[in-house]
Parts: sequence; C-alpha cells; structure tokens
Amino acid sequence: MTGPAMAGWARLHPLSPLVRFGRAVAVLLVAGVPRLLWSGDRTGGWIEAAVLGLGVVGGVVFWLVTRWRVHDGELQIETGLIRRQSIRVPLRRVQAVDVVAPLMGRLLGMAEVRVEVAGRGSGHSRLAYLRQDEAWAVRARLLALAHGLPEETPAPAEQSLLVMSNGRLVASATLGVPTLLLVVVVVAVAIGVWSSPALLVALPSTLPVIVGIGAVPVRRIVAEFGLTLAEAPDGLRLRSGLLQTRAETIPLGRVQAVRWIEPLTWRPFGWCRLEVDVARQRSGRRGDEGDSARVTRALLPAGSREEARRLLARVLPGASECPSPGSAPPRRAMLLTPLSWWALRAWHDERFVMTRSGRLWWTTVLVPLDKAQSVRWRQGPLHRRLRLATIEVDTAGRNWRAVARCRDAAEAGDLLATLPALAHHRRTDEALP
Repeated sequence: MTGPAMAGWARLHPLSPLVRFGRAVAVLLVAGVPRLLWSGDRTGGWIEAAVLGLGVVGGVVFWLVTRWRVHDGELQIETGLIRRQSIRVPLRRVQAVDVVAPLMGRLLGMAEVRVEVAGRGSGHSRLAYLRQDEAWAVRARLLALAHGLPEETPAPAEQSLLVMSNGRLVASATLGVPTLLLVVVVVAVAIGVWSSPALLVALPSTLPVIVGIGAVPVRRIVAEFGLTLAEAPDGLRLRSGLLQTRAETIPLGRVQAVRWIEPLTWRPFGWCRLEVDVARQRSGRRGDEGDSARVTRALLPAGSREEARRLLARVLPGASECPSPGSAPPRRAMLLTPLSWWALRAWHDERFVMTRSGRLWWTTVLVPLDKAQSVRWRQGPLHRRLRLATIEVDTAGRNWRAVARCRDAAEAGDLLATLPALAHHRRTDEALP
C-alpha cells in the first residue's frame, strides 16, 4: 500500500467498476448476444448496448467520486455525486477486518476489505476493490491501529490448526441428505416416466426441484473448498472458497455457541462437522452476499471426532472435557417424540450447557454459560399432562440455542432456577481482572 493512502486521500483500484458490475455485464452478454444473433433484430441490441454503456459510465463516475484514507484514528470513506456520503469508522471499535475476493476480482488480482465495527447499524464498511497485496497490507495496518500499535506493525504470526482435505469435503457433501434426496427424486421420476410415458409432459416441472436439491451440496463445496484454519492473537483465521475466496477472523470472545453434527451417512466413516455461531451485526444491505451465512462458520466441514475435539478445545477451553451424551428425558416423553426420544440428551456444569437432538442427524449444541442471554420455559398442553417441559437457552447469536426437550417438569424447574444463576456467576467471574 502506498504511504499517502494512510495519510492523504486515495482512490480504489481503477478496475473496481468492472468487478462491481462484472456479474451484471456477464448476464447481459450471455442473455443478449445469442438472442441478437438468432433473431437478427438490431433494436434490442442497441438497447442492451445503451444499458451497458450507462453501467460503464455509472461505474466510472462512482470510482471518481469515491475516496478513502486512514486519518486521526479513523477509516474515512467518502462517496456520492449528487448525495455526498461520508463514513467514519473509529478504529478502536473495529472487531474484525476480512478480505474477500470474488471470481472476477481474483482474475484481475483484486480483493475487497470489509471492516466489522461494533455498534454500527450497517455492520461493516468496505473498500471494494484494492490490489490483493494492498488489501492485505490495509488489513494488517487497520488491525495494528485498532490494537494501539504502530501502523507499520506486521500481521501477527499464525499457528496452523487445520488444512481441510478437498477430497473429503466432496465425499461428505455427496453423502449428505440432499444428495440422497436427489437420488430418490431422480429414481422416482425415472420410474414414473418408464411406467407411463405420458408423464414426460410433466418432466420440466420437476427440473427446478432437482436443480434446487442438487445446488445444496454444490454450494457447500464451492463455499468451503480449500478451507484452512489458523490461530492468531486476534482470533481464528479462516480462509476458504472456490470461486469467491474469503479470509476472515473469528474473535474467540464473540463465539456464542458451537454445534457438533453427525449425519447418519457419515457415522460409518467416523466423520462429524463443527460449526460456530458468532455474534455479529447484520450488514443492512439487501442482497449482500454472505449476510446471514457470515455469522455461522464451519471450522471443520468434515473430519474425525478427534479433530473436532482438538478444535473445540481451542474455541472453548474445557469444553472438550464435557461428558457425552448426557442424560435422557423420562420414558413418558416417547409419547411426544417416539422416533427421536433415544437421541435427546441434556447436560450442564458450572461453565457449559449441552443439548443433543435428532435421529438421522445428530446435532449437539454447546453454549458457554457466560454467553447465555436468557433461559426460557416452554410447556404445551400435552407437556403439562405428561409432566414434561422444554428449557431453551438463548445467546446473542442468531442461529442456534441449547434446547433441552421434554425434560421432567421438576428437572426443568431446577434448570430454570439454576442456569440463570450460573450464567450470572460466570459473567461476573469473566469481568474480574
């Protein structure tokens, strides 16, 4: 990064408009050029050319009126032609700085810098786009200034924790429930068409279903391809992505819950999946890629139980020592959950609460009690008749909660009284120097 960028105003990369609007241009060309060649109608071509030209002009104008700098303890971004917008990001409130490179950006050697800030309604500010080496240099300098260090301080060293095998990733995605469901749908359609050729007319209506189901494992492979995990003083550093690469930092202090997943089709191989729920702001931009997905990250897309325990010990020290599977609900709960009763488990100590559910898809949620925001009692009419109740432990994360289903009413009452007290005690201990 050039020195003036940190002192005076600097612009984004001159090719930033191409990356920002590259997807729209590609769609326009793919949709418009074949139609123009086949129809011979030049009117539509002129319209599309005009739209493309307006997009190029708009992108260039946006680049000309956008500038940024780091000055007086702030990241300052100014943009807008008619309506001028000035963004001031106090570096002391920076939570994380991520580097994201979409496919077009990777081809052109560019990346985007996203700055996560506490208390901002927009969730993050962005510099889209810079040269890749400049983006990494900006990230290192912003983090150094955020921690009160000189801006020339290099990025802290990382300790590698995991390099995901892409072969295992593809195999695990292929063995997932969506793939099995896709096979069932395809076989059912094939049998139906073979037994009654008249059903061929209905075949196009099944294609969206087949494509939608098949897209689930494909999206997972594309998002988690080449995943590496490393530990640094500012948290866990996660890098992944096939088409769009993402390098982000997960502050350990903001991990609200951990989820351990063991699908039925993975159990013969001893595989499991480890995910974390992180308390972060919503971006506030509709359609912003990765808005909700950004707060749920897979630390281990598919690995052995030993690998999962090792990572769990890094994320939540002491959590890997939690007993498994915990205590089961009373047998009368089988009347409400006949298929999954045997898989329901719950356990807690002075630091963590752990629950498990699922029959074909074992899901264990582990919540540190110092992250618990509330403890709720839920009891429907049938639960009351069977003297059962469900306890839910909420966190600041948006995705999961620890749910102890169908517990004995007396046990649930004890949990409702005990867990808030333990959570308060843990938060008090954490606040002490």
